[in-house]
Amino acid sequence: MMGKMPVPPVRVADRVAETLFAHGVRHAFGMPGGEVVTLIDGLQRAGIGFCLSRHETAAAIMAAGASVLLDQPQVLVTTVGPGLANAVNGIADAAQERVPLIVLSGIVDRETRARYTHQVIDHAALLRPLVKASFEIEPESAAATVTRAIRLALTEPKGPVHLDLSPSVAAAPALDAKSLVPAAVLLPEVSERDPLIANLIERIEQAERPLVIAGFEAARSGCSTDLLSLAETIGAPVITTYKGKGLVPEDHPLALGGAGLSPKADRLLLPLIRQADLVLALGYDPIEMRIGWMDIVDDPSTWIDVTALPADHAMHHAGLRIPVAPSAILRTLTSHLPRKNSWPEQEFHAVRQQLRQMFSGGDRWGPRAIVDVLQDAAEPNAIVTVDSGAHRILLSQQWICRKPLTLLQSAGFCTMAAALPLAIGAKLARPETPVFAVMGDGGLEMGIGELATLRDLGLPVTIVLFQDESLALIALKQASAGLPPLGVSLGQTDFAAVARGFGGFGVNVETTDDLRHELAAARERQTVSLICCRFDASAYNGAF
Repeated sequence: MMGKMPVPPVRVADRVAETLFAHGVRHAFGMPGGEVVTLIDGLQRAGIGFCLSRHETAAAIMAAGASVLLDQPQVLVTTVGPGLANAVNGIADAAQERVPLIVLSGIVDRETRARYTHQVIDHAALLRPLVKASFEIEPESAAATVTRAIRLALTEPKGPVHLDLSPSVAAAPALDAKSLVPAAVLLPEVSERDPLIANLIERIEQAERPLVIAGFEAARSGCSTDLLSLAETIGAPVITTYKGKGLVPEDHPLALGGAGLSPKADRLLLPLIRQADLVLALGYDPIEMRIGWMDIVDDPSTWIDVTALPADHAMHHAGLRIPVAPSAILRTLTSHLPRKNSWPEQEFHAVRQQLRQMFSGGDRWGPRAIVDVLQDAAEPNAIVTVDSGAHRILLSQQWICRKPLTLLQSAGFCTMAAALPLAIGAKLARPETPVFAVMGDGGLEMGIGELATLRDLGLPVTIVLFQDESLALIALKQASAGLPPLGVSLGQTDFAAVARGFGGFGVNVETTDDLRHELAAARERQTVSLICCRFDASAYNGAF
């Protein structure tokens, strides 16, 4: 009678992967190298899909797109040296976008590291300004180290944590216990009997012109319904950051849309904020805004911060700071406040109307018309990602979000070429949801290799490309400074042909009717569709 086959030992790579899976990780993105092959095998065995990207920065941003929608950390995998160095832009983006990214990098084995110099750099030193911590995984403590990294990544402000893993350790038997299960996290109870809360309720009751500014922390905390209920109860208009767009449906009478990018919009919104006798900042993170939003109220005592984020900036000063997540306080406030009419002269209604007129209509063909056609074609639950550039400013102002986290962009770091990897991550997280990536020609040329990632993953993402043969935003800044347009002209790439070369569908359009037709046709395809919208860069003049 044959004996039982021996059970192979659990490798450190397996322990790392099963711990990640236990904490909600379902996707890893990156480029393999010899130092991480065992790790990738472990991830696959644990049920974490590995997505091959064409560049490590794009991989980090893909992880960000998935993380925001799944509300769980995801993983970036890089090999040694140049692999991790390639990812620096993406890791910096995660840091400033508050993404709980786990960065897993291969490293040369310890016994040769002191003597061997090929591709060897100090990973922890390289990433020190960008990550919350950096650890090396060892056989005796793999699960504990990974769990610590995830807890750190999820602690506000959320952000990236780095883990090094050498190939010999990854393949060695794990010497620690099983994976640690994630701890339950309960929001603190907020009571109206707390002196701070009682004071806040009293101040809101007394305010004649209350105004709400809300940001990404509120958007990702699932408090959209409660925020709208509070705004309706006290009659307060709501301004959001661009990452907070949709917290209040932007077709609601109290919604003033996203702010901070458009000087034209700021000229209307900033005076309105100064008229408010109470500004309730809910999950508002100034990293999402621009320098023009420094000290935007004349009397800091009128500003109240409600956020679990640390006060690590000097963009504004608050007369009252309540250090809890907005979701922990909104229902308490609403249940203890009487319904009232605020803003006696209803000034904000006039501002809302002016904003709508300012960013609607206009060109028969050009950036505004493209946004309008896309808005009409996209389903209400569609997710739109948008790249940095002139088109982003216009779209973010013009686009009407009805739900939070449906317009994704790099707002804290504003890195270029983010829209395509964000769309890939979003489509993996929500495969049944239509996803559109809105890009400029400069951004797509910077990250064009990710068209191959889309092809290989079989993701039917629709790319709406603004082709004006210019780095239009920089050209506008040069013009405003009285300087000639240097270093901003782009040649005419045939992006439709490029898309077909990558195995997708590509077409050039120059009318709204053609764009409308192609957006409808793209809904029926099971592959990437690239719709290249060609227009002259002068169409942006005075647009925002």
